Amino acid sequence: MSQSPKDGQSRPAMIEAEGLSKYYGDFAATRDVSFQIRQGEVVAFLGPNGAGKSTTMKLLTGYLAPSTGTARIAGHDMSTDRLAGAARLGYLPENGPLYPDMTPRTLLEFFADARGLSGAHKRERIAAVIDQCALGAVIGKAIGKLSKGYRQRVGMAQVLLHEPDVLILDEPTAGLDPNQIREVRDTIRRLGENKTILLSTHILQEVDAMCSRVLFIDEGRLRYDGTPGELTRDGKSLDEHFQDLTTSDV
Repeated sequence: MSQSPKDGQSRPAMIEAEGLSKYYGDFAATRDVSFQIRQGEVVAFLGPNGAGKSTTMKLLTGYLAPSTGTARIAGHDMSTDRLAGAARLGYLPENGPLYPDMTPRTLLEFFADARGLSGAHKRERIAAVIDQCALGAVIGKAIGKLSKGYRQRVGMAQVLLHEPDVLILDEPTAGLDPNQIREVRDTIRRLGENKTILLSTHILQEVDAMCSRVLFIDEGRLRYDGTPGELTRDGKSLDEHFQDLTTSDV
């Protein structure tokens, strides 16, 4: 396995997995997964369906408790200090929860209240994420009547409301058309200028488009941790390495 890039080693670790394992009876969804993501990194989390990507993300966010190991967000142990960690975290699960009868504005107001935002600060944050995620054209429409691309933007807006330092995004472009994918990628690139992002995907083009580092997981184990350039240095494409990493016996 390649080593992580040394650039930015002086920056604090914002996402940490330390020996993370999750067992369901005899089945291991993840096995001894360890890595660090430092402040300002945008990292792709690759792997085939069922590899353990979503489980690892749920362990990192505190949504699931690990069978063994530790997950930290901005230094906070997500098993023992989850509220403090969650205050620094924005998590967008695949098919994240949205209320179809609400409008984007009423949904953002609901989540702002849940996050403890109020008064002028609440109004400023709602206006900021509406602008950041380009929701102005649909702000008064029912979410259930929006395209999947717009619904994904609404999900992203509510994730950003409380100005988190860390974003964990599970398949944010799944099911979108090419134009919608480009819009979401542009948003993530902008966010990556001042946030730490872990981005789950099985679309290899996402890596070159948005990420400077790759984590590859298969059968619950971390198989690779390094840059896309290191992975393709031997002349093979990302597609070829994807096949190698999912069919080898490493």
